[in-house]
Amino acid sequence: QLGDGSTAKKRTTPVQVTGLRDIIAIAGGGYHSLALKSDGTVWTWGNNVYGQLGDRTRTSRSTPVQVRFLDSVTAIAGGGYHSMTLESDGTVWTWGYNKYGQLGDGTNRDSSIITQVIGLSNVTNISAGGLHSLARKSDGTIWTWGYNKYGQLGVGDTTDRNVPAQARSIRNAAAIGGGGYHSLAIKSDNTVLAWGRNSFGQLGDGSTVNRTTPVGVRGISDVAMIAGGGNHSAAIKANRTLWTWGRNNHGQLGVGDRDDRSIPVEVGAEREAVISGEVISEEATT
Repeated sequence: QLGDGSTAKKRTTPVQVTGLRDIIAIAGGGYHSLALKSDGTVWTWGNNVYGQLGDRTRTSRSTPVQVRFLDSVTAIAGGGYHSMTLESDGTVWTWGYNKYGQLGDGTNRDSSIITQVIGLSNVTNISAGGLHSLARKSDGTIWTWGYNKYGQLGVGDTTDRNVPAQARSIRNAAAIGGGGYHSLAIKSDNTVLAWGRNSFGQLGDGSTVNRTTPVGVRGISDVAMIAGGGNHSAAIKANRTLWTWGRNNHGQLGVGDRDDRSIPVEVGAEREAVISGEVISEEATT
């Protein structure tokens, strides 16, 4: 999945992905990687046991291969074992693992060939969770499909969906993010909603109760960007500060300890945040 032509078990320094130029976006899946080129083509590498590379094979690749039949892509997303793209015409296409319906094609069959998500148009943003998928339409509604054991689809129940369903109580979403088994959205007022698994506080509502419909993340506003990890969440505010919450057993919250957090906490006095491709570094002031 590092794309350097090898299968060395780990790298402790960066290596360049072989043969890629003119890249405008990247995405990481569970054990595979994706890149979007400026010409609208998509390239993938890594584990391919479920066809998540989209090259019509089940052969894993240590260097990039082109996804077949895609040439006008504007956004990409990587799930645990599936992949997503947004086309310039507002349609969404998926491939890979589909046991829980995360491809959104009305079946539960894996596919190594791109397949169109049923009934979606006018989509402006996409995001992939571990085993579920999300799309934001131009009208600010959010549509979800796939695994739903913890309520991560936000539809009020725990039933899996193999076609998109509208997440409840959201009409003005500005952005979306998929975590392992939870989901996130920024509202038009720059506050954050979350739903799904909450065993480690990753919904940020001050509890560890799973939610099948969106709840407000506590104590955070003016949010510009969000992201979901396996069992934790992160947000960048308009003032370029970084906030995290959820599981912290490996220090993934970046707050200097290993204690879980059920409400957002600001990442220490020295931080880096990436906003619109610009890296902002802030030194400690105390």
